[in-house]
Amino acid sequence: MDYNSRIQKVSVLGAAGKMGSGILLLTALEMADVMLKPENRQKVFILNAIDASDEGLKGLMKYIRTQVLKAAEKKTVQLRKLYADRPDLIENSEIIDAYIDDTMSLIRPSTRIEVAYDSTLVFEAVSENQALKEKLFRLINENNPGKPWFFTNTSSVPIGELNKNAALEGRLLGFHFYNPPAVQKLVELITISENSAEIVDFAKEYAKNLRKIVVPSNDIAGFIGNGHFMRDALFGFRAAEQLSKEMPLHEAIYMVDRVTRDFLMRPMGIFQLVDYVGLDVVQFILRVMQPHMHGEKLHSEILDELVLAGVKGGQFSDGSQKNGFFCYVKGKPASVIDKGSNSYIELAGFVAGRDEWIGELPKSALPWKNLVKMANKDEFLETYFGALREMNTPGSSFAITYARNSREIARKLVSDGVALNEKDVNTVLLTGFFHAYGPINDFVK
Repeated sequence: MDYNSRIQKVSVLGAAGKMGSGILLLTALEMADVMLKPENRQKVFILNAIDASDEGLKGLMKYIRTQVLKAAEKKTVQLRKLYADRPDLIENSEIIDAYIDDTMSLIRPSTRIEVAYDSTLVFEAVSENQALKEKLFRLINENNPGKPWFFTNTSSVPIGELNKNAALEGRLLGFHFYNPPAVQKLVELITISENSAEIVDFAKEYAKNLRKIVVPSNDIAGFIGNGHFMRDALFGFRAAEQLSKEMPLHEAIYMVDRVTRDFLMRPMGIFQLVDYVGLDVVQFILRVMQPHMHGEKLHSEILDELVLAGVKGGQFSDGSQKNGFFCYVKGKPASVIDKGSNSYIELAGFVAGRDEWIGELPKSALPWKNLVKMANKDEFLETYFGALREMNTPGSSFAITYARNSREIARKLVSDGVALNEKDVNTVLLTGFFHAYGPINDFVK
């Protein structure tokens, strides 16, 4: 079966979710572009948007229409070529409307898993729940005579386990989009020995058509992205616990978060990043990884206690941030959790004193956005980290310690065989996490 035939009948599981909606959008745009080629005009293309929530699917269709309009406006020249045989379409607005209608006509929202029983390709983006994923895979596989291919978006569960437990005979691979899929350029591709060359080649072609950067990862729980992120977060949790022997825990959380953001010039501090991903999601990933990591403790009591108390973070359906370690006002941390009472303490009440204790930033420090765009970045970072080492303040010392630990985590991913090389680890952190520099570098001595 060639590429065009494989992509004629597609289903997305968990289509109304944060990841599924982005995967559905990207797939709809790719399918529309394929469908509109002259040789495919007479073929039927179907994209099933499957989700348990009727309300979620209703909102999904509005989201997709809005995003398809934006995509169409950016590629009117290409669309004119695709619609060259339509003399009735003259104005750009008419071509854009036709493209929106054609793309939306592909999508069939449903709460019934049975609609996937005729699909040749299935994208899975349900919650990070291994049992649920395997159940859905088995249902489709046992009822679909066409032996479909399955692309799972799991960020942690070993692909080999899913393949074996669902009896998919190598027709499953890991195709891990980063959040949000429509914006993020990175895809982690996790293959297993049972995969055929055909399914792997298709995955690479699909990713290329979506203009994604593909980084291969070996099938070890957590893969590259979460293999680094989970351990990076645990180091932050433990640092805050250690600091809490000298100060209240909520102040320690603020300090670790601020240093990992401002001193290391990252887009978010480590606690804010955990809030963004979701405390419950991080907890689940750690639990998935733990049985596979002998001699390593991948567990946080702070995390467990907060999740048990209902503090989960993550985002609302409109993309706004839910409260986690921090309470957010207009997208920015305004107060921090007091674990004892599960209430929030305003940052304004204590940050001045704690910032004084942390110490000043090096004078050359830049906001993350400025550093990302810098042309002579490596030269700047060499000087910056040199200044950081010389300052010898609590903030600068902890920043260096954190950066060194981050580097060691990254190197271990290579030595453990998760990543093929150091460059791949850096690419994941640079592209998938928007870091301004890779953890493996020459300027963190």
